[in-house]
Amino acid sequence: MHGLDAGLPPIDIWVTIFIVLLCILLSAFFSASETALTAASRARMHTLEKEGDKRAALVNRLLRQRNRMIGAVVLGATLVNIGGSAFMTTVLVFLTGERGAVYATILMTALLLVFAEVLPKTLAINRPDRISLAVAKTIAMFVSIFGPLLAGVEFIVRGVLKMAGVELGHGRWILSPYDELKSAVDILHDEGNVERSARDMFGGVLDLQVLHVGDVMIHRTKMRTIDADLPPEQIVREVLASPYTRMPLWRDRPDNFIGVLHSKDLLRALDAANADPTKLRIDDIVLEPWFVPEATTLEDQLQAFLKRKTHFALVVDEYGEVMGLVTLEDILEEIVGDIRDEHDVAVQGVRPQADGGVVVDGAVPVRDLNRVMAWSLPDEEATTVAGLVIHEARAIPEAGQVFAFHSFRFEVMRKTRNRITVLKVTPAHPHPTLERK
Repeated sequence: MHGLDAGLPPIDIWVTIFIVLLCILLSAFFSASETALTAASRARMHTLEKEGDKRAALVNRLLRQRNRMIGAVVLGATLVNIGGSAFMTTVLVFLTGERGAVYATILMTALLLVFAEVLPKTLAINRPDRISLAVAKTIAMFVSIFGPLLAGVEFIVRGVLKMAGVELGHGRWILSPYDELKSAVDILHDEGNVERSARDMFGGVLDLQVLHVGDVMIHRTKMRTIDADLPPEQIVREVLASPYTRMPLWRDRPDNFIGVLHSKDLLRALDAANADPTKLRIDDIVLEPWFVPEATTLEDQLQAFLKRKTHFALVVDEYGEVMGLVTLEDILEEIVGDIRDEHDVAVQGVRPQADGGVVVDGAVPVRDLNRVMAWSLPDEEATTVAGLVIHEARAIPEAGQVFAFHSFRFEVMRKTRNRITVLKVTPAHPHPTLERK
């Protein structure tokens, strides 16, 4: 041994080694605490706090003052890391001489990396909630004790960042809370914890605040309407031939809607007339039409449907022209998917192909295509697939033209006048396996 008589007594070596090991253990504690607290599920902690778990309440309090909590953990880890390194240097210098400082640096780096960083953080990231609850009381006490010091450190940090042109608190949320929720559910779906149907329903509920009735309405070119001046017996036949219970009525010109005829009201009136349609007065049983702006959000329209206790509205643009119609079912389908009953007509708008693509009608909404095929085509600038192609092409394409954008290939297969009626859409790299249901 070098310098045995000039250095530490042998008994002090073992005390010093014990202190070094204690410092490594404390460093591991602080590393695990930081990782677990930052990765803990706030929803889970909120639920536990409501159930009366005091440890969960402490975790939530620490998360609300995240900057100070992280400062306390970093302060603790820094103290024990420097202390452990200093004591290890003392021991190795005593045992090996001047080269002990080099040995201490190498040894402490290895020990801290393995046992104070990687190992505890790996454990914490796999059990964040459990470890957060276990360490919350100790970390909260540490934050309270060093609160004034941490406040001073936070003040200095904010001052330095401000001089560098960084304002804390501005631009903190890159995504809105709704986008964050959707992203979280998408991640859980990708990891296999949430089924596709549940993901789509959850996303549909959140989209009610950003989608408008113009995005889900039935366009006026596809509306089934009745001329109010037709003979009553012909109107009865039109209603019976329709799969819908409510029919818009127009007079003089197809865009002059005077009311909505409900099939139940028609049947009651027909029963009162002893099943003689010639005795019907259609104007007496027609309901007053309800017009709503196309910019109304689906959430507001849903609340309006519930308040008025009706399921049907005509959609108008800013000039008051009828653009289409929207029903309660259209809004609910944004949440639960396509709703069909025994009288619905199956619309063959999307026809999957063997190469992974689809032949699709141009009027099919992009959102419906995304839902059916589990794709992610953008629907911000255009409602229908044909509209998306026109928007991207900046022109009305001709039949036979092919475009490639958003990692998809779009081929215009049929065009009628200025309308794209049929397209073939193929992913650039179709995946051979089907998405998990």
